[in-house]
Amino acid sequence: MAITALVTPLTRQTLSADIYKQLRDLLMSGQLMPGEQLSLRTIADALRVSAMPVREAVNRLVAEQGLELSSNRILRVPVLTVSQFREITSVRTNLEGLATVQATGLMEGKAFEEIESLHQRFSREISQKRPDRSKLIAANKELHFAIYRQAGMPMLMKIVESLWLRVGPILNYDLRTDVSRVIEGVPADHHGRIVAALKKKDPGGAAEALRQDIESAAEHIISAGVLVTADAVPEVPAGVARTS
Repeated sequence: MAITALVTPLTRQTLSADIYKQLRDLLMSGQLMPGEQLSLRTIADALRVSAMPVREAVNRLVAEQGLELSSNRILRVPVLTVSQFREITSVRTNLEGLATVQATGLMEGKAFEEIESLHQRFSREISQKRPDRSKLIAANKELHFAIYRQAGMPMLMKIVESLWLRVGPILNYDLRTDVSRVIEGVPADHHGRIVAALKKKDPGGAAEALRQDIESAAEHIISAGVLVTADAVPEVPAGVARTS
C-alpha cells in the first residue's frame, strides 16, 4: 500500500516529532513491509511538510534500526535474517511474557474490559469472509500493548517498543496473506487463551498463551521463506538520509 494512503497530513508545524511518531507507528504495526522503499519527498508530500523535518525523523529511525539506507542511498524498511528474527522472537517471548505476568496481577476492571473489547474486535474481523488486513494488523498491536501497559513498567515498555519497531513489518505476515492460520482463526484462538487467563488472574497461563501466540506466528513466518539468510544481507553504511 502506498505511504500516501497510510499517513495523516499534518495541519500544524509539529515538525519531526510528529513525523517520527507516524512513521514509527506504521513500522511497529506492520503497515509498511520489509524491503519497501521510501522517498523523503513522497513522505513530505503526503504529510504536507518540507523535507527537513522528514529527514530528521528518518535519521532518528535509521539510528534505531527501524529504517535503513542501502549502499546506493536508497531508504527502505529493513529485511531481517532468520537468525535476527529468531533472536528477536526469543527476547520478545521473555520480555513480553514478563509484562504479561506483571499485568495479570495489576489489571483492574476497566483495563480488562478494554482488552476484551480489542480481542472481540480482532475476532470479529478475522471471522469475516474477506477480513480487512489493516484492521487486523492494527487490532493485533493494540491488544498486545493494551496488556503490556498494565504492567506499569515504562522502561520495559520502551524496550518492547524498540523490538516491535524492528520486527513489526514482518510480524503480521500471516495477517496480510490468505493463509490457513487466518482462515482457521488461529491468532484469535491464541488471543482468546491470553484473555481467558487474564480474566482468571492466572499469570503463568497468560504468559504461556502469549508464548504460544508469538512462537506460532514466528514459525509460520520462518517456514514461509520470507526472511533471508545472514550472508545475503548487505552491509548498511552509516550516514544521513538525503532527499530523493
